[in-house]
Amino acid sequence: MTDAEWWRGAVIYEVYVRSFQDSDGNGIGDLAGVRARLNHVAELGADAVWLTPFYRSPMKDFGYDVSGFTEVDPMFGADADFDALVEEAHALGLKVIIDLVLSHTSDQHPWFVESRSGREGPRADWYVWADAKADGTAPNNWLSIFGGPAWEWDTTRQQYYMHNFLAAQPDLNFHEPEVQDAVLGVARRWLERGVDGFRLDTVNFYFHDPALTDNPVLDPALRNANTAPSENPYNWQEHLHDKTRPENLAFLRRLRALLDEFGAGGRARATLGEVGESQRGSEVMADYTAGGDKLHMCYDFAFLAPDPPDAARVKTIIAGVQHAAADARGPGAGTGIETETGTGGGAWPCWAFSNHDTVRHPSRWKMHEPEQIRLLAALLLSLRGSVCLYQGEELGLGEAHLPYEDIRDPYGLRLWPQFKGRDGCRTPMPWVHDAPHAGFSDARPWLPLAPEHVAHAVDVQEADPASVLHAYRRLLAFRRAHPALARGRLEMEEAPDPVVAFTRAEGNSRILCAFNLSPETRALRAPWDAHGLNGHGFSGRLIDGSLRLGPWDAYFGAEAPEAA
Repeated sequence: MTDAEWWRGAVIYEVYVRSFQDSDGNGIGDLAGVRARLNHVAELGADAVWLTPFYRSPMKDFGYDVSGFTEVDPMFGADADFDALVEEAHALGLKVIIDLVLSHTSDQHPWFVESRSGREGPRADWYVWADAKADGTAPNNWLSIFGGPAWEWDTTRQQYYMHNFLAAQPDLNFHEPEVQDAVLGVARRWLERGVDGFRLDTVNFYFHDPALTDNPVLDPALRNANTAPSENPYNWQEHLHDKTRPENLAFLRRLRALLDEFGAGGRARATLGEVGESQRGSEVMADYTAGGDKLHMCYDFAFLAPDPPDAARVKTIIAGVQHAAADARGPGAGTGIETETGTGGGAWPCWAFSNHDTVRHPSRWKMHEPEQIRLLAALLLSLRGSVCLYQGEELGLGEAHLPYEDIRDPYGLRLWPQFKGRDGCRTPMPWVHDAPHAGFSDARPWLPLAPEHVAHAVDVQEADPASVLHAYRRLLAFRRAHPALARGRLEMEEAPDPVVAFTRAEGNSRILCAFNLSPETRALRAPWDAHGLNGHGFSGRLIDGSLRLGPWDAYFGAEAPEAA
């Protein structure tokens, strides 16, 4: 793989900056703290680090409400801290991806302050403004993900403005060419600073229907909790008009052209899009990444949903992505995501089981046992596409349980107690078992460190070769040793539930992967004669054409030339 395609099959480690490492004793993680812990990410075997927002912000949504796109918030350090972090990461062989929040700003951003000051002026239409209905109510039925209408009344302009999230996060109006130019200017500035790419927050939320058409009611049978908790009435609408608009494709092409400009020397810059779409996530992922002229990779919420990953669901999700990718490439394309490495035009997914917006997957799926966590990691790291790991996932951390008085997330405060928000997955990283606050900070952390996490601290697991941390390291090394696992084709094999089996193939290399997602021993006929591979930590065997998998076990085998 050339450096121009480093992102294809990359393992990206998400750092929630506020909770990774505090360097200055204020109880909040910062850029210098991240830099001090980059060795942990490099030793894990990741290819890139994704940094959550560290820009100037009032922190109503903890950095996803940006008031200064090109400024480091003093809470997280200074420009020099960011530059030193990038330099250190590159020295360790890590790419740096930063979160870019373009769909909305803080209501304290100078652009919005100017826009709300009156209906005339250069930035009057930079946000989505609309008159009230004759009875004073909101322009339409659109809802905010964070609860309630997606409209807030402004007394100065005597109009409503749109917000898909908090009222303090007004949506930018991407139908204005100057808005597109401005946000592309933001991206250019960070590319000039040396970043290797962007994770694009809510990438399908950039455009809205300018006619402000009401969203239709969604058939209750089609509702799910992929992108919003089941208690949220946001799930009751089919979101045809407030997001995922066709106009977005042209803007994504403009963004790709900018990144390609910086990759002209062979050092590619890459985009990772977050697709917040409950019913059509795979299709949007495919549309946004097919053709080689828009995003490089996308993830949706199929594996970030509450539904446990039994074999049937895993097979359904993989098939859905394959068919969506084929549709995006046109008739006759087949069901592979891409025919071969490097052809450039195929859709490219990114997979994640946990991130900063969801309950950690061992708790979400009630799969807390180390053998279950190891098997899930093996499955994740064998799927075709790139992979995101969330800090603490490599320690097997479950969700932290916080009392109401410790909740900081506005989403959780709004929908408590049925939905407790996202704080439980954002608590500080446990580094040292016997240190104050497990080595995260010398001061009281901004969120309490979960007592149950301390037993899983990094130093404890470093000393235990059988730990989850060492299992993740083995699996990342195994993936890197066998490139077909990262970039090869994926062909599903016949296997009865609860076993998932597929072949990964690249060039003349084929690897058979089988996973027993159950607590009982399983045996099944092998789809082809594979020779067992070593280095992954599982005990599945192939004997006389029969695959034999213990509880929560896996098998990896290759054709004879690659067997080792």
